[in-house]
Amino acid sequence: MENGRSQFPFPYQPYTIQEDFMCALYSALDQGKVGIFESPTGTGKSLSLICGALSWLTDCEAKRRQEAAALLQDGETALTSPIKEASSQSSSAEPDWVSSFVKKKAERDLVSKLKEDELKRKKREERLEAIRSNVQLKYAMKRKSYEEDEAFKLLQLSKEEQSDAPANQEDEDLIVVEYESDDDSKLKSRLRGTEEEDEDDLVEEHVSKIYYCSRTHSQLAQFVHEVQKSPFSKDISVVTLGSRQNLCVNEEVRRLGSLQRINDRCMEMQKNKHEKQHDDEGAKRKRGPAKSVCPYNKASALQQMRDDVLGSVHDIEQLLKLGRESHSCPYYASRLAVPPAQLVVLPYQMVLHEATRRAAGIQLKGQVLIIDEAHNLSDTLSCIHSAELSGAQLCRAHSQLSQYADRFKSRLKAKNVMYIKQVLFVIEGLVRVLGGKVAQNPQSQTTQAATEMLTINNFLFKAQIDNINLFKLHRYFEKSMISRKLGGFVEKYAGSGVSLHTPISSNKENRRTEGLNRYLQSLQNNRSKAPVPSNDQPESVEADTVLAASPMMQVEGFFMALTNSNADGRVVIHKQGTLSESTVKFLLLNPAVHFAQVLKECRAVIIAGGTMQPVSDFKEELLFSAGVEAERIAEFACGHVIPPENLLPIVLCSGPSGQELDFTFQNRDSPRMMDETGRILSNICNVVPGGVVCFFPSYDYSRRVVSHWESSGVLSRLANKKKIFHEPKKANQVEQVLGEFSRCIQRCSLQGGCLTGALLFSVVGGKMSEGINFSDDLGRCVVMVGMPYPNIKSPELQEKMSYLDKHLPHSGGRSPGQALIENLCMKAVNQSIGRAIRHRGDYSSIVLCDRRYSRPATLAKLPAWIRTRTSTHQSFGPAFAALRKFFVEKKQLQL
Repeated sequence: MENGRSQFPFPYQPYTIQEDFMCALYSALDQGKVGIFESPTGTGKSLSLICGALSWLTDCEAKRRQEAAALLQDGETALTSPIKEASSQSSSAEPDWVSSFVKKKAERDLVSKLKEDELKRKKREERLEAIRSNVQLKYAMKRKSYEEDEAFKLLQLSKEEQSDAPANQEDEDLIVVEYESDDDSKLKSRLRGTEEEDEDDLVEEHVSKIYYCSRTHSQLAQFVHEVQKSPFSKDISVVTLGSRQNLCVNEEVRRLGSLQRINDRCMEMQKNKHEKQHDDEGAKRKRGPAKSVCPYNKASALQQMRDDVLGSVHDIEQLLKLGRESHSCPYYASRLAVPPAQLVVLPYQMVLHEATRRAAGIQLKGQVLIIDEAHNLSDTLSCIHSAELSGAQLCRAHSQLSQYADRFKSRLKAKNVMYIKQVLFVIEGLVRVLGGKVAQNPQSQTTQAATEMLTINNFLFKAQIDNINLFKLHRYFEKSMISRKLGGFVEKYAGSGVSLHTPISSNKENRRTEGLNRYLQSLQNNRSKAPVPSNDQPESVEADTVLAASPMMQVEGFFMALTNSNADGRVVIHKQGTLSESTVKFLLLNPAVHFAQVLKECRAVIIAGGTMQPVSDFKEELLFSAGVEAERIAEFACGHVIPPENLLPIVLCSGPSGQELDFTFQNRDSPRMMDETGRILSNICNVVPGGVVCFFPSYDYSRRVVSHWESSGVLSRLANKKKIFHEPKKANQVEQVLGEFSRCIQRCSLQGGCLTGALLFSVVGGKMSEGINFSDDLGRCVVMVGMPYPNIKSPELQEKMSYLDKHLPHSGGRSPGQALIENLCMKAVNQSIGRAIRHRGDYSSIVLCDRRYSRPATLAKLPAWIRTRTSTHQSFGPAFAALRKFFVEKKQLQL
């Protein structure tokens, strides 16, 4: 292994760049490096990752077994050999027979441990082999599970019909249990945890494994399909993890919709299950209704599904199908499969967020982590660990918690009352900072529009909550599960949310209808206020649902964010017209502080992507700041598999009329610049067949340009050549627009006529600038209008720049803050222009419309496979001639 590998199992003959990729990956894993790997989309990056990493894992396991066998043989030999007489001149203070005994005992312990490990490994392999071959047993277990489930449902139904609980017992599950804080509870928790582990026969030790994570479930599913096509699909145990929202098969729970409600309901059913087991053991049960438990969460069914998961490779959809067939929970079965699995596929958040990682049972110590699609890793880390609360959420949380405490004040223990009062006090302070009061309707409280940026300590002083120990409050949230209890309380008594001001009636019949009445009242209020829906927030429906349930989970997240180091974050107070719309936001400035633990624990970390350039800021901000030495970092970047003549990147400095292309903020809105852009697109549409994708820096600028073209007649001239499509702002409309765009191009190529294809107006950083394939005729030309610099006036961005200028070294005559602006721009450009070339036989042109692209420093930030083929044209004529020649030659080759 020291010499690496030259041959790798592969489903077909790999490209040379794939072989180079796998060799570099193998070496990085073997040496425990932090690798930055760039392989353009369309070069088989996923298969290269799979075959390279799993080859290393297989070799590593084989080498470990050999070393263990050699150690076992040496240990047994030492045990059977006679004890040598010690020298009379021994310097040890102990007698010789004591030293010999200690040595022999150590050897015996080592031999026993090696034998035990070898036995566990053989049992694990035998069980996997049995799972893969014994199909009849598997389906017999499924039938048995189904019969048990039907019997369980009948039993539950009969219990519910017979039960009639007294009023003082029905809220028992909403009461926060007696809370033990700090050191008093550590020993008890440890003992309870040990007992639970001893009772759970399903828990196993973690084997050597590779964790693979990506941004979206669709990307994870695509990766799993590549694993299924690989030579390792029959021999590797793979498990895919997801949220309850993605993996739940209990329709009663799935209907709740929002992630928070699904989580709360699932955890409540878990608690009911443990209580039921306790009751079955003989404890006297309190009279009351039969509490609902999940029929999919049975030990035998979970164990069977865990074995099924390990026996063959499944993606999320296949896990759901398997769960429904076996009447078992994919969410918990997949987590049980993590310890013995060799490859774990999971979303970013489960790895990068420590609390989520811990809850999912992810153990990174000594393991390999591969982070794919990592071009925005720094932003992702900052986003995961940031938190934001609106005035409406704060007032609602305060009202709900106050009513909860008032209703159950006689049944809450003293320590719970104390902590609940502290939570209420902190919320009052946050509302006070926004210029409001918790006792009044937030929609009727006006605030003076202003934005203020504070350090964490200064914010705590301003809110007058600096005397509260937020670390203790965070632990209280975790252990008492007050957020979940409050969510259940709100859902039970208020339907769409507990009223902000009206106290809850104590009459039982009134309580039963109160939720419905308030829900109807809220609908009436919403109709009267009826804000215009924003196209910028397609996920607002779910956000409203979560808010209606209980915002305490978001409050808990904000409290946790405030426990960050004072230097690592800032709090933004953003006051708008009303308290309801005003927000307080925690902004993480140093993502390395949360990434450092991941880098420290893992044996090796591979950060991969199709366009990782520019990597300089990435290394400074995430790796060096996290304490990674330069010697531990390995970089690999490869070209594309397409021949050089299949790509034509052009930097265009001026348009057809000679107008210089300078889309700076001061110049881009001039009619001359917009007209010149229209002339450029008209000429491009005349010579480019199929699809043309034109990227604008923002939705707002795209709207202004298109509006100008409508009035000047440019848009109608473009429409005479290609049918025009616009990127939608709503995510659920993207597939429809893409489908129509694709069908239009296909019709034009088959039928001919005056239309030569379609023109799509898109936005950098929008729905179609990442993760969408414009392969073949869908993207024969990608046009980039201007440079998509972020809004320099944003307070958050200014604070980030200031932080980097203070903490990172200056290089190349530019401050780290300036470098951040340029790198954010070029990362967005690289993601957008990488949409066109998707496979070896594809061809496309890229037109960068702005003279600033010709700067050497800017060109250097393009991916190497594009940069080396880029030509800069000061005038339009030669550039247009090159473009026309490019497509004429491609057309001749197709004849």
